[in-house]
Amino acid sequence: MKLFKEFKEFAVKGNMMDMAIGIIIGASFNKVIEVLVKKVLLPPLSLLSGGINLQDKRLILRDAVLDADGILLYDEVAIGFGALLEAFTDFIIIGFTIFIVVKFMNRLHKKAQDTKDTTVATPKDIELLSKLTELMEEQNKLLIAKQNDNT
Repeated sequence: MKLFKEFKEFAVKGNMMDMAIGIIIGASFNKVIEVLVKKVLLPPLSLLSGGINLQDKRLILRDAVLDADGILLYDEVAIGFGALLEAFTDFIIIGFTIFIVVKFMNRLHKKAQDTKDTTVATPKDIELLSKLTELMEEQNKLLIAKQNDNT
């Protein structure tokens, strides 16, 4: 019963919805990157490299073995390094894109946190904390001035 209660608190806080949205967007983003790599980037690279298709590139360790009737006895054993190169290319593009998006979001976040920057609306909590800090600094100055007058 405690597990159900914890799950309910988790779901109500919004974490589950945030995760679901992130997973759905991530899956869609993966499709976009897959098309970008396979249909946009790799064809020109293949053309430049003389028509080489990376996905078909492999290191054959053992050829397929057929008997006299042409029946397959042993499958081919091969290391598919071309598919690994494509997956690595996907990873690099996804990583770089996420880096750019996070950098952009951090820049917007910094602007929003700066109370003096009027180009972006400052969140109410940051605005209130900023005003509170200013009031505390002003109060400290008054207290220091009062102590200096008493001495």
